[in-house]
Amino acid sequence: MNLTFTGLNIDVTDALKEYVSGKLERVTRHIDNVISVAITLSVEKLEKKAEVNLHVAGKDLHVEAHNADMYAAIDALMDKLDRAVIKYKEKNNQHRSTVSPVAEE
Repeated sequence: MNLTFTGLNIDVTDALKEYVSGKLERVTRHIDNVISVAITLSVEKLEKKAEVNLHVAGKDLHVEAHNADMYAAIDALMDKLDRAVIKYKEKNNQHRSTVSPVAEE
């Protein structure tokens, strides 16, 4: 898994990197084939914004969250990403597990 951090109008410190990496482990437990993760942290006036682009085999997931506190924005982002990954996984498994009906005649 390739992990990239980008900061817009903010310095991405080691503490932020460790915090995001720890939260990201919770998400990667649900899905195995993660190719790359690009995380962008930005500050616009009083609002902090956290974005993530998760590239898995066959799909790109983009999630973003806004809050007045960067750590709260990261928490909200990881909750949204967790739900998106579970939804993707369930949708992918449903597609493969459908059984065609057998003709009775």
